[in-house]
Amino acid sequence: MNFAFSEEQEELRNIVRQFLEAKSSEAHVREQMDTERGYDPVVWAQMAEQLGLQSLTIPEEFGGQGYGYVELIVVLEEMGRSLLCAPYFSSVVLAANTVMQSGDDAAKAAILPGIASGETIATVAFTEPNGRWDESGIEATAKNDGGTWKINGTKSYVIDGHTANVIIVAARTAAGVSLFSVAGDAAGLTRTALATMDQTRKQAKLEFANVEGTLIGTDGAGWDVLSTVLDLAAVGLAAEQVGGAQMCLDMAVQYAKDRVQFGRPIGSFQAIKHKCADILLEVESAKSAAYYAGWCASELNDELPAVASLAKAYCSDAYFHASAENIQIHGGIGFTWEHPAHMYFKRAKSSELLFGDPTYHRELLAQRIGI
Repeated sequence: MNFAFSEEQEELRNIVRQFLEAKSSEAHVREQMDTERGYDPVVWAQMAEQLGLQSLTIPEEFGGQGYGYVELIVVLEEMGRSLLCAPYFSSVVLAANTVMQSGDDAAKAAILPGIASGETIATVAFTEPNGRWDESGIEATAKNDGGTWKINGTKSYVIDGHTANVIIVAARTAAGVSLFSVAGDAAGLTRTALATMDQTRKQAKLEFANVEGTLIGTDGAGWDVLSTVLDLAAVGLAAEQVGGAQMCLDMAVQYAKDRVQFGRPIGSFQAIKHKCADILLEVESAKSAAYYAGWCASELNDELPAVASLAKAYCSDAYFHASAENIQIHGGIGFTWEHPAHMYFKRAKSSELLFGDPTYHRELLAQRIGI
């Protein structure tokens, strides 16, 4: 493995950062936070047409560029830094990975080209009102009725579920957990946007009443695919968290330099120095965890399950701590709606819980390494 990003990967980072500074500024983020859709279709189209971000890891034969997961975490880190409001994580990290891992060539041909071009917004619906992230939490059912699969049940916390054109649903059949592709406007599907603490990442509740679906992959083999996808998603989210944590550190350090109290910058006071140093230590350690997990994801090696849980647990704690300390260093202004600190705090908290909190992943890590 390489212990540093290549020149091409650093150039990718610079290009994405420049784009997001122009298209995902604080003003843009606040504007999209207040919309039910939660993203700007014009910016979404530019991401696909000008930068090719949606097609980054999709194989060339399906309209993609065929890059690896290391390039993806570079992009995700920058998106986390800017709090990008777009269905990128749901479409690329969740849905595209699920289709690619399924081994179903027909599903790949049907879904991946649309995601790569930006025309299709897709997501994965597996979590239910019970709030569990493991296989036992999947209670929705699918039955084969005369050659047509009919899905019944309720899915919660579905990222971008209210706007997705394609929804990949995990449901139980007689053979076990299986995956199905469902159209966003399918008959019998009720989609309700949820009120969320983190307004920069929209979620929805989906209710299925005899909704027709198309089987993806092998009947009963859905959890094997989904467990790998959840590991890949945890790594992607860890990269996002690193980007957000670094932004919180940058904001805190800059304010400590600019804010003058008792005739000198507050950054000269030992208490503030210690806070910034603690954040720096955690952010750099989080980067190491996320970057190594990204390499494991690109290789799909045997370390991925353990490293994914390690990265998710550590980066969750690091981001939440950085966002909270950023508010403390800013003092009173950090608590106001007008300052962006609260947006990073809310994203940090929601990301901490998404795909399982740190406690869940530490327990999972212990199981995976045999403790």
